[in-house]
Amino acid sequence: MLTVFDITGTIAFAISGAFVGIHKKMDIFGVLMLAVTTACGGGLIRDLIIGVNPPAMFVEPVFVCIAAATGLSVFLIMYRHKRMPASFAGVYDTLLFWFDTLGLAAFTVDGVMIGINAGYAGNAFLLTFLGFVTGVGGGAFRDVLADQMPDIFKKHIYAVASISGALLAVLLHRTLFPWRLSMIAGFVLVIVIRCLARHYAWNLPKVT
Repeated sequence: MLTVFDITGTIAFAISGAFVGIHKKMDIFGVLMLAVTTACGGGLIRDLIIGVNPPAMFVEPVFVCIAAATGLSVFLIMYRHKRMPASFAGVYDTLLFWFDTLGLAAFTVDGVMIGINAGYAGNAFLLTFLGFVTGVGGGAFRDVLADQMPDIFKKHIYAVASISGALLAVLLHRTLFPWRLSMIAGFVLVIVIRCLARHYAWNLPKVT
């Protein structure tokens, strides 16, 4: 199941990173950098926190390769049109939302699972934080490199969805709920919160 979440999150976040790079009119290197950074950035931070050195992405770069291949595929498909198709402009936000949401959900529970496997099952705060930082870290790196405000600070309760999903997975696991169902429940909760926030335009309060 960990591998399934890893692959799902990697592909989804790589596609979202590539979309942002293309939307920002970056060249192929820029698009690939955003794809890899979005897919692997959160895991990089997570590994540094729990003392995995060098981080897993440098020791077993299979997910870096998957992210790069995914980003390259998106770039080549778009490159055939020489520019972003006019029909794509209307669905850009929707596609980015869904790939971002799937990546966020997958990597949130992925971070919790890796924390448990690393021997921190008794530390609920750390597990929740690991899920959160794995889920949002790559997207934050992507947005900074693309010169835009990270979504975690402004859009559709992005960070809150990740924290909620991670916390649910941790709490269910600590109540001896089957760990697979705990992770699936956390995954589903992230998606549900993101969808409700988008549909009802929920956002955290801010000074306007």
